[in-house]
Amino acid sequence: MDRKMNVYIWDMDETLILLKSLINGTYAEAFNGSKNVHSGVEIGTMWENHILKICDDHFFYKQVENCNMPYLDVMKQYDDGRDLTDYDFNKDGFGPPNDDLNKKRLAYRHRVVAQKYKKGLHSILDQDMIKLWIELYDVTDSYTDLWFSAARTCLEQCAVGNRDLATSTVSTNDAGDTIFQRVNILVTSGSLIPSLVKCLLFRLDDLFPSENVYSSWEVGKLQCFSWIKERFSGPNVQFCVIGDGWEECNAAESMRWPFVQIDPRPSSLHRFPGLTPKDLGHYISVVYGDCDESDDDKLTPPDH
Repeated sequence: MDRKMNVYIWDMDETLILLKSLINGTYAEAFNGSKNVHSGVEIGTMWENHILKICDDHFFYKQVENCNMPYLDVMKQYDDGRDLTDYDFNKDGFGPPNDDLNKKRLAYRHRVVAQKYKKGLHSILDQDMIKLWIELYDVTDSYTDLWFSAARTCLEQCAVGNRDLATSTVSTNDAGDTIFQRVNILVTSGSLIPSLVKCLLFRLDDLFPSENVYSSWEVGKLQCFSWIKERFSGPNVQFCVIGDGWEECNAAESMRWPFVQIDPRPSSLHRFPGLTPKDLGHYISVVYGDCDESDDDKLTPPDH
């Protein structure tokens, strides 16, 4: 039985979501007056405030800000499995030095972050905040010409409706003799906790389980890509990197992986809405050959 896998490695900021370009006005300015720059700045600033508040109030960000890790499970070896139901995170003495005891305390925090992430924002926020969040998302999606929802749709199509994205999607061809697996991975240059909160706020958490979210803040994108290659090693694994920055471009080139450049300007070739799994398939075929493009087309779900 033949097994094949596509691993899609996504950047977050200015790729799947727009935030910095809203705050500094560059997104709106690219439309030459057809978008209100001040409105974009206001929208971006509201998102930034929500992100920071949720980080601080629910995800220990003030405590862990100076000990950013590349992914949550990196501290798992220090977690002794203690019941944290009555654990007081404000009085456990967490902080310098970076010894085994404090590594264990950090591992506890990572475990709780992973649990909260899996439950989603509805388990954290009250109804008034949920309403504000939904309204802000809709306003932002409208302002950006459906950038957010189009990016989400592309991710969903890349995953082909899989319900357990921690592993992959599995499909068989008509002959029943090929298993094709696909998985989405997020590698963001932002620090880990705010990036996880962004996933929650921008409705990406069901598409990126916490174990598939990497922060390159401390280690660089090339190191993250190397870990991902090791994690998904195999003779029939194909990788594709999608992002807007030079770092992921250079790292993809070093790995000899295809890179798809995202550019939010209205005249650009690859942006949302517009980018599809079929487009990614073309880039993959250039590097790996044409043999899997037909598989890619088969796995694109029909329009609803």
